[in-house]
Amino acid sequence: MAMTTTVEDTGDFTAWLRDFEGAALLRSTWGDPDWNAGARLEPALVRSLQRFQVGEDGDGARLMDKVRRAGDPVYAEAVRLFVAEEREHARLLRRLLEAAGAATISGHWTDTAFVRLRRLLGLRTELMVLMLAEVVALGYYRAVRDGVRDLLASEVAGRILADELRHVPFHCDRLRRSFRSSSRLSRAIASALWWSLLAGALAVVTLDHGDALRGAGVSRTAFAREVVGYFRGVVAEVMTR
Repeated sequence: MAMTTTVEDTGDFTAWLRDFEGAALLRSTWGDPDWNAGARLEPALVRSLQRFQVGEDGDGARLMDKVRRAGDPVYAEAVRLFVAEEREHARLLRRLLEAAGAATISGHWTDTAFVRLRRLLGLRTELMVLMLAEVVALGYYRAVRDGVRDLLASEVAGRILADELRHVPFHCDRLRRSFRSSSRLSRAIASALWWSLLAGALAVVTLDHGDALRGAGVSRTAFAREVVGYFRGVVAEVMTR
């Protein structure tokens, strides 16, 4: 499944900044879901959402430091708003769990490993690792939106999914520009390593969240196939000059 950008390659990120600003305005207009309606969630989904909530709840400080060092203030402001959206996702998931009578958790080993991997090298590597989480999120939140019977959970997942569908082409845009001057060999090596990381991420996610996905009517195999389709489009978009 191809993932194409919707912003022209103008040499700056002004259009993306306006996109994030517009999304923030829409959120303030919509307001919150009706938390008082409550939620009835299966235990497997509660555990799964708790782990995703931890992953959405970082402050993005390390990422922002790398972005500022890149020297593009417009891009930096767009990334700041991206981080704010991710934290909003954490808030929505926390409120959803509260509506279901469940608590959040303070951490999980998968999130710790993912964050450490992201921080190993520079901005490009961090964005490439971050993109793994973004494409996994596309499959996950679509499954929850479409397959979970609880209306509040479906609404929250739909809101998050709408943001993730914008985040993927945003990061693709930056990564494509960063690889523009790379040789064909360098891009081939980077692509192979990227696919290897995705395979590892998918193995962890399908094992860790398989019961929740099954409750939403999605098998592990179908979920993996969907995420691979998204990722194939991402790699083609980023690695094509």
